[in-house]
Amino acid sequence: MIRVLFVCTGNICRSPTAEAVFRHMVESQNLSHAIEADSCGITDFHEGEPADSRSRETAESHGFDMSGLRARRLLAIDYERFDYLLAMDGSHLREILDRGKRLKADLDPARACLFMDFAPHMKLRDVPDPYYGGDDGFERVLEMIEAASRGLIETIHRDHL
Repeated sequence: MIRVLFVCTGNICRSPTAEAVFRHMVESQNLSHAIEADSCGITDFHEGEPADSRSRETAESHGFDMSGLRARRLLAIDYERFDYLLAMDGSHLREILDRGKRLKADLDPARACLFMDFAPHMKLRDVPDPYYGGDDGFERVLEMIEAASRGLIETIHRDHL
């Protein structure tokens, strides 16, 4: 079983969207027996809350279900449990790596990296935070997440299945 963890700030916009989109793609390719996904935030600001309503509405309009997702924070056990810890932006990656050093976790670049590394054709490194912007930001984030999810599934196929 390959386990993937998507990480953003509060786990209410970007990372739960990535979890929902990626899970949908995994299920549609009949890979649920081989790949598992979860999401979390660097902070616990929104712990236990559902995803932002704008994220949910955007995802649902494209056929992705986020209804059962609840925010949680990054835990020490996540460093052991997950094969991939995928940051939505550079600040999240730095925090993942810093916490990993404190925990003495084995974090090579293949395990902890930017999610957009799986969509190099987009020439973007960070998934922007849509929280303080308009609805078009949520659409753009979803588009980026779909592209990176396709690339991640291809990588997992190539390297693990």
